[in-house]
Amino acid sequence: MMRPTVPSFDVAPFLVIWEATRACALACSHCRAEAIDRRDPNELDTAAGKDLLTQVAEMGTPICVLTGGDPLQREDLEELIAHGVSEGLRMATIPAATPRLTRERLQSLKDAGVSQIAFSLDAPDAATHDDFRGVPGSFARTMEGARWVRELGVPLQINSVLGPWNKNDVEPMAKLVSELGVSFWEVFVLVPVGRGKTAGTLGGGELERLFEQLYTVAQNVDFVVKIAEAPHYRRFVTVRQLRGQGSTEDVSANLQRLLERPTGPRQSIGHAPSAVNAGRGFCFVDHVGEVMPSGFLPVTAGNIKTEPLAALYRDSELFRSLRDPSRLEGRCGACEFAATCGGSRSRAFALTGNIFAEDPWCSWRPGQVDPEMLTALRPTAGGAGHPGGGHPGARPGHPGAR
Repeated sequence: MMRPTVPSFDVAPFLVIWEATRACALACSHCRAEAIDRRDPNELDTAAGKDLLTQVAEMGTPICVLTGGDPLQREDLEELIAHGVSEGLRMATIPAATPRLTRERLQSLKDAGVSQIAFSLDAPDAATHDDFRGVPGSFARTMEGARWVRELGVPLQINSVLGPWNKNDVEPMAKLVSELGVSFWEVFVLVPVGRGKTAGTLGGGELERLFEQLYTVAQNVDFVVKIAEAPHYRRFVTVRQLRGQGSTEDVSANLQRLLERPTGPRQSIGHAPSAVNAGRGFCFVDHVGEVMPSGFLPVTAGNIKTEPLAALYRDSELFRSLRDPSRLEGRCGACEFAATCGGSRSRAFALTGNIFAEDPWCSWRPGQVDPEMLTALRPTAGGAGHPGGGHPGARPGHPGAR
């Protein structure tokens, strides 16, 4: 399968996440939303949800993920997925491991046309995972749900949060994820928002050691490994490749394989075509329609109930400023990787209150790599000029969307 084409990230994000509900029966230690087991009466209803999905497709975005809370708490989840598919989107969702998770419900999601189903797994053993998720039995339900998804033939994704509590568990986590037969492993580096404010911190040196382990995993597995809320992983991989003293062509090819792989096993969703960060190739819509650069960056550009999604993404000062590397401050502003990394804007805001501050969990000292060499390696870095071109309102094709 070819990668879905996408316009410049100034025009449309590669991925839109819609928090379809904030209701959830779990009580996860890191939860950005501090979810509770009750639906908000002001959630976007079915009609508003369908309109949002139509806007996502018309903007030129190929992928939409329905998250929560627990999206299984919405009785219209299948209807929403089917609508997104009819609009040409690849639709994915992230059910919570609660009694609502059944084989029958997963079958109905498959029948609706879902492209990928993800579960959260944050420890290699039941006791630690269940303690983190706040509900006994969630590990067992996750294992059962993963088995059902494999049996149904839907690409399986596992999402794992890495923080101080499991920083030494990368190897056993990777082993378990591999045994589950995943197509995609997304590793989120903790952002201290919501309940995560009390989850502790990771030093820059600790993150570099985590990057080393994840880099080793990514080179030796057949599934996609994506690192979220740690864009400096891209810098880590680039530097490691450059120091390997391969040819420019070899380094470029390896970077594409490790950071921009279009698909995984079973034609799963793959990486974005170039560097993504909050507001740059990525957009989050919360349960009541507020549009934000990321779910971990709770600053709103406006609400889709009153303004079109495309206008908020393309033209709001918030989103435009986040796509401008010259706005970055501190080490991030001085860094040769400003355009292809930029640090976690979510973490910078969470820890400093300034969305342009340097990422406090990065230990890189700028000036160690020739910027011209980076330009030669990544001529389209930063998200502009992707295959498929585009202009406001452009609607690209979406290979494999159905």
